Formats: sequence, C-alpha cells, structure tokens
Amino acid sequence: MKNIRNFCIIAHIDHGKSTLADRLLEYTKTVTGKDLQAQVLDDMDLERERGITIKSHAIQMDYLYKGEKYTLNLIDTPGHVDFSYEVSRSIAACEGALLIVDASQGIQAQTISNLYMALEHDLEIIPVMNKIDLPGAMPDEVEDQIVDLLGCKREEIIRASGKTGEGVYDILDAIVERIKPPVGDPDAPLQCLIFDSVFNPFRGIIAYFKIVNGTINSGDLVKFVATEKEYLADEIGILRLDMSPQKKLSAGNVGYIISGIKTSKEVKVGDTITHVNRPCDKAIEGFEEVKPMVFAGVYPIDTEDFEDLRASIEKLQLNDASLTFQAESSLALGFGFRCGFLGMLHMEIIQERLDREFNMDVITTVPNVRYNVYTRKGEMIEVHNPSGLPDPTLIEKIEEPYIRASVITSTDYIGAIMTLCLGKRGELVRQDYVSGNRVELVYDMPLGEIVFDFYDKLKSISKGYASFDYHPNGMRESKLVKLDVLLNGEAVDALSTLTHFDNAYTLGKRMCEKLKDLIPRQQFDVAIQAAIGTKVIARETVKAVRKDVTAKCYGGDISRKRKLLEKQKKGKKRMKQIGTVEVPQKAFLEVLKLD
Repeated sequence: MKNIRNFCIIAHIDHGKSTLADRLLEYTKTVTGKDLQAQVLDDMDLERERGITIKSHAIQMDYLYKGEKYTLNLIDTPGHVDFSYEVSRSIAACEGALLIVDASQGIQAQTISNLYMALEHDLEIIPVMNKIDLPGAMPDEVEDQIVDLLGCKREEIIRASGKTGEGVYDILDAIVERIKPPVGDPDAPLQCLIFDSVFNPFRGIIAYFKIVNGTINSGDLVKFVATEKEYLADEIGILRLDMSPQKKLSAGNVGYIISGIKTSKEVKVGDTITHVNRPCDKAIEGFEEVKPMVFAGVYPIDTEDFEDLRASIEKLQLNDASLTFQAESSLALGFGFRCGFLGMLHMEIIQERLDREFNMDVITTVPNVRYNVYTRKGEMIEVHNPSGLPDPTLIEKIEEPYIRASVITSTDYIGAIMTLCLGKRGELVRQDYVSGNRVELVYDMPLGEIVFDFYDKLKSISKGYASFDYHPNGMRESKLVKLDVLLNGEAVDALSTLTHFDNAYTLGKRMCEKLKDLIPRQQFDVAIQAAIGTKVIARETVKAVRKDVTAKCYGGDISRKRKLLEKQKKGKKRMKQIGTVEVPQKAFLEVLKLD
C-alpha cells in the first residue's frame, strides 16, 4: 500500500488539465503509439468537439522512482461550474490533488471553489503553474497569486507546460514525495466507495470504486449497503486505457466491478460495497447529495416514446449522478419528465447526449428553479413548475432560492459587471482586490435570474475574462407572479414562467414579439397575449392569410362586394372556433434564448 498514490487534477475550465494528463500518461508509458492523441481520457465525441471535460476519468499509471515502482491512480476532472459534482466525487476518492493554474490567466473563480472543496477533504495540494511556454505567460505575477491563495512557499510551485512536456517529471516526483499513501487495513472487513458507474449494453452496469479497507477477490459474494442487494463479483480489475481484469484488489486501490447488474436503480453513487459473509459495521460517510439548480421539463416529441425516454434517462443517470428526474405531464406536450440539472450547460449536454447516445428527440421546456409557496392555510408547497402554482387568491407569500455568486474579473470591467448584476436584482456583499488589477465581486442574487443567460452575458461584457462561481444561499420572500402566454385565449402551459413583478411587463412584451415572428400565419387572425392572472399586459397579432374573394366581382353595386366579404367573415369566424394553433418546436427553444 505504501507505493500507491491516488490523486486528481483540479483547475478552472481551460487551464490545461486534460493536456497535462496526456503528458503524464505519455511519460509513464501508460499510453503509447497510436493511442496517444490529444485529450486521451475524454472518450465522448461531445467532449472532443467542445474541447471540455464533462466526465471525470480514472486511469492507473506505473512510475519508477529511485528504483522503486509506484502505482499512481489519476482522476482527471471537469473544470466547468456545472460539473462540480463530478469534482466532489473525484476528491472523495483521492488523497492528493494537482491544482493547476494557467500562467497567462492566473487564478479564477472555479480554481478557488475547487481548492476549497479539496481542502475540506484534507487533500495534499501540489500547485502547478501550467502553460509557461505561452508568450503571454506572467509566471512571477501568477506565482504571487498562488502564494497568496495557498500560503505555500515559492519553491513548492512547479512550473510546467502540458504542450512541451516541461516540468512533467517534477510533477511525477512531487506526487510520489508529497502525497501520502492511502490509509486502510487490507485484513479488515471490506469497505469500498462507489464513485462512478457506467452502463454497458453487453455486460450490465460497471461500478467504479475505491477500496478503503479490506480485500476483494474475483468471484466473491458482495453486498451493496444502501440497496441491500447481493451479487457475485464476476470480474474485478483496474482501470487502464481499457479495463484490465485482476484476481484480487486490496485497500487503497481504485478499480471496477462487473456483477451482471441490469437495473440502474440498484447502483447508487456514494454507496458502500462489502462482503456478505463478513460485512463492515457501517457505510462510508462524507458523500454529499447533489442539489439540482435548474429544472426543466423534458418531453418526447412522439408521445409513444415515453417509456424509451425513461429507460434512456435512467441509463444516463448512471453515468451522470447529478441528473435527477421524476415523471410529469403537460397539457400541451403530453407525458414527460421533470429533470433537475446543475446549470444551463449541463442541461444542453444532457439533451445532446440523449440525442447521440440513445437517439431520443426531445422538447425541453423553459427552465426554472424551485420555489416555496406558502398558502393562507399555513401549508408550504414546493413548486418546480409554473403550472403547479395554486390560485393567486390562496397564496400568502412565495420564497425563491438565492445564491452567493463570486465573480473574478480585471478592474476594467467592474462597471459593466455591476450594472449586469444589479439588473438581475443582485445585492453587492463585498468587493475584494485579489492582486494587482484583479478584483472579486461577491453578490447575493436570485437563482431564477441567472438561469437563462447571465453567464453568456458576463462572458461577452468582460471579453471572456470574468470567471463565475456560485453556491446556494437559502430562500427569500419575493414578489413573484405567474406569466401566462395565451394563443387565441388558450394558455400554452409549456411557455408559462414565474417571474418577478418588476420584470413581468418587459418579459411578456418580448415573448409576444418573438412568438409573432415564429408562429406561422393561419387562415384567421391569431392573438398572442401575455397575461398575469386575468390581466393582459401585452398583445401581438399574427395577421390572417387573406384570399381575395372579391376578385371575380367586377363592376356592379357595392352591396355585391359586401355580401361576399360578409360570407368570408362568417367562414373565418367558424374557422377560428375550431382551428388550433400549433406552436413549432423552434419557438420553444427561441423563447428560451430571449436576449
């Protein structure tokens, strides 16, 4: 055990984690020849296309140090705030972390947030300054920032470059020297922590685990503590580029288990595996539940695909434990699911993965957050969907979730960012100068305001330099109203939103204008209205497609023309009564992107 090191790589998005992981794999000769490509560990097409890591990936390397062979278990983690749950799980399975900071960008919001997460778990932190080969690198300034943040010595910071391979051997030596070996007793009852799982259509569910105590052999009878199900360990092994089967694994190791599990409900990330004959006294603690931030309805385009969609989401949930879902129905869209996501990028990725991996075409409704509604009877109802809101006359008050947001930016953009945050009902908590011309703005803001487009706007006004991170900060009472969109007097429940009273008029007006462009013209006038309760606050009309019925009537008395027009008017009126207006799928998506 003394020769095992478990560590993960943490950093802000785009600071070069995956590139540095590639170099570590290359220099330890874990991956050679044609397998060596950029972003080796990112095995999803989506990750390569977007150049981001979505899943954390575990892999084992061997390294010779002073004549001794060491086993290094590396977990490469995502950097985007929407996938921070992946990071928290990886940290739970490690004893140390490489904190990577880009030498040209310095410390950013997610760097700090991931660092605190690692420190809470008492991980040994090795600071690495990456990309020092860039012409825009500022090694001395960034070193000052790291020393301020960590309180470490300057000589502890390793200068490296994932592109040229400089400093990679120093990193490998530092991992062996500074990170403690895992503690555990190979002879104690078995205790393994499941930190990830993946669905394989041929072999069932494969669970990845870290052994805290005990030893597991191939063919053992094991039990999952939370679900109390028993299985035979058909195959256990370690994670190389492909899975490599082993006869036995003992404490401190990271590996996988295949036991022919077919139903996804039986594997829970964070669960403990133990032996049936000699179980451990208690499950492993310290694993946090995921808190979804954004809720949206996901509906199959064809209602008959409902059960297929359920199966697809369940399989996807195995691979992404931060996705939560429950069944719901809507008047406009039929049966579907209410899904909880960690953010807008997460929602987009899930939609894309459903399409690519499971061929599911889905409609996603307007994203919203969870509200607490207190009725006059003194009851408290959780509302995830505007259609679940009780009648306004029964509501005492509504509370909405707030977040504590931290924005790190250079001083040039403070004015524009403050204007943006105030426009989103933000309240400034404090303003700290991190170093030189970098400033951290801390705001309390309603989560509902940042769900849509806050992050995109922040990036565009700061020319991509501002970084953003947030965590939940309780519920507060707010003056919220339900905004309905009516087409010919019929409410379209997929377009209803809960919004603050002050924003309702402008939002309603913009939604009506957008829909006017998107809804195809009918044979009759279509009225698009935005309403709060029974009060209409905005209206647009899609004009009817007209047929010239008076063309054949030339000359003669005006009454002949009038007779034809009256006849047409009656027909239009009848058509309007029985005609329905289809809202195209594109309209749902465009309304989400109101700028």
